[in-house]
Amino acid sequence: MTQDLTLDEIRETLAEGIAANAAFDGWGDAARDMAADGAGIDRDVARLAFSGGAIEMIDAWFGAIDRRMAATLPPETLAAMKIRARITALVEARLAIVAPDRESLRRARAILALPQNVSRAAQFGWRSVDVMWRMAGDTATDYNHYTKRTILLGVYAATMTVFLDDDSEGHADTRAFLARRIDGIMRFEKTKAAFTKRYEHRPSLSRFVGRLRYPAV
Repeated sequence: MTQDLTLDEIRETLAEGIAANAAFDGWGDAARDMAADGAGIDRDVARLAFSGGAIEMIDAWFGAIDRRMAATLPPETLAAMKIRARITALVEARLAIVAPDRESLRRARAILALPQNVSRAAQFGWRSVDVMWRMAGDTATDYNHYTKRTILLGVYAATMTVFLDDDSEGHADTRAFLARRIDGIMRFEKTKAAFTKRYEHRPSLSRFVGRLRYPAV
């Protein structure tokens, strides 16, 4: 029953309803109240759940997108794909999820672009690409962890920008743009792997100098 929900559960329950309303009413009280009415949740409780305003509403929506993406592409589905196909499928799944709410996304991005929200926007973007790489099977904990996410973040942000103005059939232009950018990621990873393999067995100058100073005994 709705009266037994925690504030976190209320945010999850209302996130997509707020996003649907935000296309017409913006990310504000009206969108939140309409979503609360539709879900049978008291407006005052909904206001408390989103006391942080538009940023909290957008945060909850992005979290809902992550969950739907995970449900759309379960581990057994991704396991049958190569890494390139996994990343492509994950980004395309997100595009499909937000497609009905493109105007809401446009408004959300305008809010996140405000100077006071830039750090939160970066956190949201990083969280999304981290979810995608983890779902794709990435377990790197060294610098590769950060380079992969940084590159995908740039690709994802650029793809979303194209997507917002794409009126082609089935968003074909966005998909083509994404495919080209994913090609770039894969070429970079291939080059990086070859470079690392080439130099991993070469003598280390710093190690050699260290041994001169502190010879093994």
